Amino acid sequence: MSDNRLGILISGRGSNMLAILDTIASGDLDAEVGVVISNEPSAPGVATARARGVRVEIVDHRASRSREEHDRRMAAVLEQAGVRLVCLAGYLRILTPWFVDRFAGRILNVHPSLLPAFPGLEAQRQAIDHGVKTSGCTVHFVVAEMDAGPIVLQSPVLVRDDDTPESLAARILKEEHRVYSEAIRRFFEGGLQISGRRVIRRA
Repeated sequence: MSDNRLGILISGRGSNMLAILDTIASGDLDAEVGVVISNEPSAPGVATARARGVRVEIVDHRASRSREEHDRRMAAVLEQAGVRLVCLAGYLRILTPWFVDRFAGRILNVHPSLLPAFPGLEAQRQAIDHGVKTSGCTVHFVVAEMDAGPIVLQSPVLVRDDDTPESLAARILKEEHRVYSEAIRRFFEGGLQISGRRVIRRA
């Protein structure tokens, strides 16, 4: 069993999950996916992960009496799988403070904007409506506040005059796939230190 084990949380197609699996399979990322958890039994990413031979667990949030109960069930699966890092890959629920505290400094998310600009939903539409010339994506540690954690990596993407939210999202997604695996690599190499709101890369 690898020490570089991660767990991935999904709610949908899991394109970032697939990119991580591809990077591992290519040998460019020394890591192992210990488990994929989906809160949606019918999420397309479930079949994708199983086709890759990855362990998948369904933890349906509708089967829990509260958000914290659901998060405790997920935590039990992650800890049983021995993961060091939790990666959100299109996970569409806000994690409870209990879960964030449980895995403090060990949860990564990727967001399709250059945070702190345009947090929350429809970030690409927000960027276009605001008239920015550059958007992009951000990999950050997860804290209790939405899209507010210390930033690990960012990658800019130019916003074209004829962009739609969909066309901009497609170009940003390519960068998400690239920088997410890089952030995971740095985490497992021990190269990330959180200092206040800053993430400092150790030499």
